[in-house]
Amino acid sequence: MATFLFDDIIFGPVKSRRLGASLGINLLPASTKCCTFNCIYCECGWTGGAVARSKLPTREEIRTRLEHKFRQIRDEKALLDRITFAGNGEPTVHPDFAGIIEDTVYLRNQCFPDIGIAVLSNASRLDDPNVFYALGRVDMNILKLDSSRDETVRLINQPPTGYRVQKVIDGMIRFNGRFILQTMFIRGTIAGKIVDNTTEEEVRGWLSVVRKVKPSLVMIYTFERDTPVNTLEKAPAETLDAIAGQIRKLGFPVQVSY
Repeated sequence: MATFLFDDIIFGPVKSRRLGASLGINLLPASTKCCTFNCIYCECGWTGGAVARSKLPTREEIRTRLEHKFRQIRDEKALLDRITFAGNGEPTVHPDFAGIIEDTVYLRNQCFPDIGIAVLSNASRLDDPNVFYALGRVDMNILKLDSSRDETVRLINQPPTGYRVQKVIDGMIRFNGRFILQTMFIRGTIAGKIVDNTTEEEVRGWLSVVRKVKPSLVMIYTFERDTPVNTLEKAPAETLDAIAGQIRKLGFPVQVSY
């Protein structure tokens, strides 16, 4: 199915199901997806090959563009709810990610002190001290985990060799609740294999992770746009509602996007 890439460093503000009027920051190339995962549901399509540092936007370029955009939004009095690092893959792979976060926090404090900064991350690089520190600096540190089972993650997210769910759990625990857990629920097949992280067994294991990592908020959702695999199905609304109910029983707030 058709997918799309963001064609600029700064985009929006765009309307986000979870974040409202969101100004997006894409730290990755406009021509290819660059990610540590290769998720079968990703709206940006399949992950490309290795991207040279020279093809990434520089820290200085990002700061200049962001400063200009902030002035434009302020002059036009445009609606802005969030500043969000998202884009064409995993934002934390940018080698200057920590410095870019520092620049963004500074500029935000100067122009929009009441607007939160969010990062959408697949949590695969929490073992990098600079990435971990930078994620701790933002208002909404949104970390992905689609299953408690390594085999399911390999099927859905296709992470790099050496990825282990337990390692991600350990990293999440270190935030002491200062993060948001996000999970995509899907059903379907890929290459003849059943994909379904909404089963009773899957949800039970995933809820045990929620209890361990103690996020400040849980975001559960299903895909909204086209996916690179055309044999996937959205998780039904009643399934998401049932999972949300179990999260609330554990005492955690939950946001559901259908």
